[in-house]
Amino acid sequence: MLAGLFKRRDTGNTAAESLYLAAVEAARRPVLFTELGVPDTLDGRYEMVALHTYLVLRRLKRDHAATAELAQAVFDFMFVDFDNTLRELGVGDLGVGRRVKQMATGFYGRIAAYDAGMEGGDLVEALRRNAYGTVTIGEGPVARLASYVKEADQALAGQPTGDLAAGRVSFPPLA
Repeated sequence: MLAGLFKRRDTGNTAAESLYLAAVEAARRPVLFTELGVPDTLDGRYEMVALHTYLVLRRLKRDHAATAELAQAVFDFMFVDFDNTLRELGVGDLGVGRRVKQMATGFYGRIAAYDAGMEGGDLVEALRRNAYGTVTIGEGPVARLASYVKEADQALAGQPTGDLAAGRVSFPPLA
């Protein structure tokens, strides 16, 4: 059931779709689940997609005047994908809208928590609370994830706006 979660869908090749699908691809790297201890569950996969999409949106925000529409399109595409995924998992029409609304509200909360953590707050605690949920995890994996998030943020900051506008983004390796 989880194998199809957030799978690539053939819906065209817009820049927003490409950026979102690159975030999903980065979020599906096995090391996140095997070595960093993120739960390999529906919630854990949502958290990693949300985290990587957050990083893309954070980068796009830096050039807001040039990328505002693209950022909105990435956001919209993510929630269309979540809607489609919930339907594929068998959630009924009446429940999909409510769940997507909860996911959107949660995503806004994550943006605030991750932004605070990236700007000198406690990123480790924000990741522990969100990415790991109720799973008890040691300091090492959470600190490694926080280090990766900061590295990814710096890597994305160095990528030209034109590349992003063309749908090209590259996440650093997660060793």
